Amino acid sequence: MKKILVLGGGFAGVDAAAHLRKKGYEVTLVSDRDYFYIYPTSIWVPTREKEFKDMCVDLKELQQAHSFELIIDSVSSISYKENKVTLQSGKVLDDYDYLILAIGASKMKPKGVENTLSICGAPEQSLLIRDKLDELIAKGSGKIAMGFGGNPKDTSAVRGGPGFELMFNVHNLLKQKGIRQNFELTFFAPMAEPGKRMGPKALDTMDMFFKRLSIKKQFGKKITNFEADGVVFEDESKLEADFTMFIPAGDGHEVIKNSDLPQNEAGFVKTDDYSCVLDENGEMTNVYAVGDVAALEGYEWRAKQGHIAEVMAKNAVHNIDQRDNGGFDFKGYNEHLNILCVMDSGDGAAFVYRDEKRAFMFPMPFIGHWLKKGWGFYCRNSKLGKIPRIPGM
Repeated sequence: MKKILVLGGGFAGVDAAAHLRKKGYEVTLVSDRDYFYIYPTSIWVPTREKEFKDMCVDLKELQQAHSFELIIDSVSSISYKENKVTLQSGKVLDDYDYLILAIGASKMKPKGVENTLSICGAPEQSLLIRDKLDELIAKGSGKIAMGFGGNPKDTSAVRGGPGFELMFNVHNLLKQKGIRQNFELTFFAPMAEPGKRMGPKALDTMDMFFKRLSIKKQFGKKITNFEADGVVFEDESKLEADFTMFIPAGDGHEVIKNSDLPQNEAGFVKTDDYSCVLDENGEMTNVYAVGDVAALEGYEWRAKQGHIAEVMAKNAVHNIDQRDNGGFDFKGYNEHLNILCVMDSGDGAAFVYRDEKRAFMFPMPFIGHWLKKGWGFYCRNSKLGKIPRIPGM
């Protein structure tokens, strides 16, 4: 039985391990935390609509459900040429036939970013955001700024959606408490049209949302640095804030940057469309990269999302199985590239979709909020094997 080492316990890593076990491979999964975190629904932790534990799925439960080996440790170094992975504990893993990289990305570190918190950062930051919001609510008034940044070296490494969602949910929370009029909410981003990758219709709808909810905008100015009381821009203007939530753009993982793996300019692992790492001669290696760790190629509007990571993981497993059985029916991720999300507002949602042929966004008052909650239930229980996966996923 072939042995496969999977690095990473997020969407891509967990799905890769589960699909590999179904194919009969011997699998070891390495994760730097002992739980799988459901990031898309973590927007409700700061507003106390959900508890932190609701976002966590114990990796030991997933291990029992899918019968893979589990190591809780951080990856220290990788050498694909030596077929060797070293963990923070000093343990060396070199007895594997294939390696699947799914360790995600690092974050860009603009000056003063320590003065901010991120809903897409370490999971525990959602609790710190919650505490800061509690503090401002107890005070009864304040200025709240939320935004995201970009990576000029890789435009796919941007996560703006959770920032929009959290802002809308905070607006709804303050409205429910009858104190919304006492707060100044501002959304900021260095690009002139944040959200443009979702399509022109979505961009117009978002602008309508900001106006209707009285959320101010600060777009098109490069961020110079963050301070304890706000955001400073390139023209020396300052957005004052009692609390700043900022989602930095993704950047190549430090372990990848220090490895012998082929990388793009931003430090993401370069692969072919089948998620396989090619050597200097263009030949397939025994290494695959899926999810945020990989350099996502394709359309200008492409974006790294959880469902794309899952597609990459499933296809990588299929492609490994094809190679082992002498087949060449490989599956690529490029044809599956799209933007898909249910953008929650706390009292409703909007369904967003974009691919190479179409782009649309339509509101789903009330029902959309519960639809996203239902997805959270589906995500947890389908990964645990308690309910069937939706066909094709």
